[in-house]
Amino acid sequence: MNKDVGIKWKAGLKDGLPICMGYFGVSFAFGIQASDIHLTAFQAGMLSILNLTSAGQFAGLSVIANAGSYAEMVLVQLIINLRYLLMSTALSQKLSSDIPTIKRLGIAYGVTDEIFGVSILKRGELSPSYFYGLTMISAFGWTAGTVLGASAGAVLPEKLISALGIALYGMFIAIIIPPARQEKPVLFAVLSAMALSTAFYYFPILKNISGGMRIIIVTAAVALFCAAVWPYEENADTGEPKEREEKNDGA
Repeated sequence: MNKDVGIKWKAGLKDGLPICMGYFGVSFAFGIQASDIHLTAFQAGMLSILNLTSAGQFAGLSVIANAGSYAEMVLVQLIINLRYLLMSTALSQKLSSDIPTIKRLGIAYGVTDEIFGVSILKRGELSPSYFYGLTMISAFGWTAGTVLGASAGAVLPEKLISALGIALYGMFIAIIIPPARQEKPVLFAVLSAMALSTAFYYFPILKNISGGMRIIIVTAAVALFCAAVWPYEENADTGEPKEREEKNDGA
């Protein structure tokens, strides 16, 4: 039994290596931003290892930088990380009913977009040992990148730090451009979020709203509008989105 656990744990480490490498680059940029608001490398590292939420952490930095309230921080994290509830629900269907709650909590800690994507594609029941290996190496890459980024931000020249910070925006652009070119709802969501964010930054009354509340309002408003105008529909037979299926037929 122990040998089987070790094999599955190592398999998780192996599958998580690409995630670890990808996380390292992104978290390095996060560490630089954390240093920019005067967090130490230790504080930034603890923030990453205790959260492991990428987008939630970047939004959290904005709340911290603007001295936002705890309630504001809770709302920001709730809205941005709400998708993890759906991911956890899906993963729970791949777990044996014999797995105790404490192990399920350990699995819940590691639910991120990338880890979920790898785990959900595994055939058969999801082994806690496999998931722990997958999470361990991924969390290591995320935390190590954060600590090194924050350490570099504390010693590198300000101009170089600003230049490295651009990498973060390049990453977000690389993520949103491909789907925005293919799907009108995604394009609308991106453009409308940009427009609303700009309005909150420049308009006399709106710019007095704190950064955390801006994120909450913009995210909720755009998401609700897009969900109402372009509701998600699945094909009853395949479970695939209807729009995707129509595009494939047309091709």
